[in-house]
Amino acid sequence: MVDYRQIITIEPGKRGGKPCIRGMRIAVGDILSWLASGMTMDEIISDFPELTKDDIYASLAFAAHKENHLRIAA
Repeated sequence: MVDYRQIITIEPGKRGGKPCIRGMRIAVGDILSWLASGMTMDEIISDFPELTKDDIYASLAFAAHKENHLRIAA
């Protein structure tokens, strides 16, 4: 399993502080949206050759971690 903490970066001045891939301007949310729209990993990497499969797996792991730690205020 990919350790997303080694890949996902958050910089206040970049993309409004959204989690991004390795300091690039490609946000985790971008990757999740592309996957949700039906793009395959290979299609994403073809469109954005600076990305790797590990970057995509890190985005999924980051989202899973956030989902598993979601709390609803009562």
